[in-house]
Amino acid sequence: MIGIIGPTASGKTSLAVALANKVGGEIISADSRQVYVGMDIGSGKDLSEFTIDGKNIPYHLIDIKDPGYEYNVYEYQEDFYKAYDKVIDNKAVAILCGGTGMYIEAVLKGYKMIRVPRNEELREQLDNKEDDELIALLATFKALHNKSDTSDRKRLVRAIEIELYTKENKIVEEKYPPIDHQLFAIKFEREELKKRITFRLKERLDNGMIEEVEGLIKKGTTADQLKFYGLEYKFLSQYVIGEINYNDMYQKLNSAIHQFAKRQMTWFRRMEKNGIMIEWIPGAYSLDEKIEYVLSRLK
Repeated sequence: MIGIIGPTASGKTSLAVALANKVGGEIISADSRQVYVGMDIGSGKDLSEFTIDGKNIPYHLIDIKDPGYEYNVYEYQEDFYKAYDKVIDNKAVAILCGGTGMYIEAVLKGYKMIRVPRNEELREQLDNKEDDELIALLATFKALHNKSDTSDRKRLVRAIEIELYTKENKIVEEKYPPIDHQLFAIKFEREELKKRITFRLKERLDNGMIEEVEGLIKKGTTADQLKFYGLEYKFLSQYVIGEINYNDMYQKLNSAIHQFAKRQMTWFRRMEKNGIMIEWIPGAYSLDEKIEYVLSRLK
């Protein structure tokens, strides 16, 4: 399996699709929001890029859930292995493409994740606690290396629920068979990536991202459900329902995406420290040069 990963706005999709066209590959998405139908512009699906010279590049794990559903890493891991088996059955090359570090690691490490049921009694108890108390409680179960579990109260409660269930049921870790893989990531200097993020945000706002959120709300997805997905869907929902004005929305969203890209890079660096090799492709390379870079290093 070839992995094309990296921070948001680094050009992963165009490289992965062009590479798939070159080697007879199929894309398996590793993006936590591209699973949702109708959440296209805000999640950066760029589905128009999946057609090259009239040829449609097959893709998996995009548009598989309705908006409002709270998809999770456990489900992603199960869905990934089903998709991977399909790609292999098709005698194609699996190309993992995305920037959700938790999903990528769930696949590469291969630890079988468990389905943890809702614990309503626990949730009632936690409902009376402040966020700081919940974070302190979660820290008693595991080291908090990143903000993915603590940046949102729902995620925080769910993380505690999972850790408590695992401890009480003495869950023993099992592993999927390892997948032979090589990871490549596109790297820009920080200031250049910031420019790309801001340019892409303006472009998406001019090309229907607000209307996309308005349409989702009209079809029945609530603003609170959309806020759960963070970033574009959080701030655009606040703007659409009148909680913030356009300027506040733009400034806060632009800043939030920059911070998100920084967290992604922190995650990738931690992956490398933990023994997962990532080969970094200079962002300044042309698309053809990036493809050649990958092909020349495949083992």
